Amino acid sequence: MSELHKEVSELEAKSATAARLFDIRRIIGGLFVVYGVIVTIAGITVSDADMKKAQGVNINLWTGLAMLALGLFFLVWLKLRPVVAPPTPSE
Repeated sequence: MSELHKEVSELEAKSATAARLFDIRRIIGGLFVVYGVIVTIAGITVSDADMKKAQGVNINLWTGLAMLALGLFFLVWLKLRPVVAPPTPSE
C-alpha cells in the first residue's frame, strides 16, 4: 500500500508543476510583453508619413507601452500569487 501511496504523491506533484507551468497568466503576460516590445520598437522608428496619418499621435508607441505594462502586470501578479495545489485528502 505504501508503494501505491508514493506513486500517487509523485503524480500529484507532477500535476501541480504542470498547473504552474501552464498558468494562463504566464501565457497572457508573456505574449503581451513580446508584442509590446515589437509595437514599441515600431513606435520608436515611426516615419513622418505615419505620424501624419495618425494626426500627430504616435499610436504605436503608446499602444506598445500599454501592452508592456499589461504584460508586466500579469507576470508580477503570477509572481505574487502563485498557483497553490489543492490540499490532499488525509488518510
